[in-house]
Amino acid sequence: GETEGVSQPFLSVVIPAYNEAERISSTLEEVAGFLSNRAYEWEVVVADDGSTDATAGRVAEWAAREHRVRLVRLQHGGKGWAVKQGMLAARGRYRFMCDADLSMPVEHLERFLPPRLEGYHIAIGSREIPGSRRIGEPWGRRQMGKVFRSLVRLTVLPGIRDSQCGFKCVEGHTADALFTDLSLKGFSFDVELLVMSHRRGLRLVEVPIDWYYRSQSKIRPLRDARRMLADVLRLWRSPPS
Repeated sequence: GETEGVSQPFLSVVIPAYNEAERISSTLEEVAGFLSNRAYEWEVVVADDGSTDATAGRVAEWAAREHRVRLVRLQHGGKGWAVKQGMLAARGRYRFMCDADLSMPVEHLERFLPPRLEGYHIAIGSREIPGSRRIGEPWGRRQMGKVFRSLVRLTVLPGIRDSQCGFKCVEGHTADALFTDLSLKGFSFDVELLVMSHRRGLRLVEVPIDWYYRSQSKIRPLRDARRMLADVLRLWRSPPS
């Protein structure tokens, strides 16, 4: 709901965070620093997924100094769960999902917003289309991603080159409708989100970005890959809602 006397921000940046005490402060520094120079109203919503380190405390310190930074404290549920709660707590006309490691230059935010980009429901940051760049990614990790993306394209998302990038911008009304219905709490939530969008006839566009590999990723390759595979096959078999 609206906070008293606060107009709807143009942009909400939603950052899911789980045990990100090491880097959440520098990410907020970069994001808030960049947004402070924009002409539009903005907010940053950090959805803390039940971190056991100092993440929530660091964000709370920020929120005490900068009223446009908000902390949403959650029980631990997984990345999809944190993004869902953050997106539903956000109020922006555009809601931008942003990984806590900020592996995309913050200036690229502009590529997702009017006047650069208009008339879409979901804009997906892509590392796979012309104009995009992947920087520093190990070969093995790249191959694993390739296999997963091909599977997703063949089964549930024809035409989408990169479903898994952690940077996506969703138009506000669309975000309310989609995230209310999102059920997957783990890493495959991106696929469910895009499958729902595709089945509802929403307009999806891919936006090329520079993406820097960060080594402290929370994905545990084998365990998470198995679970993500099972999720995708379940989505493939499930009837459109």
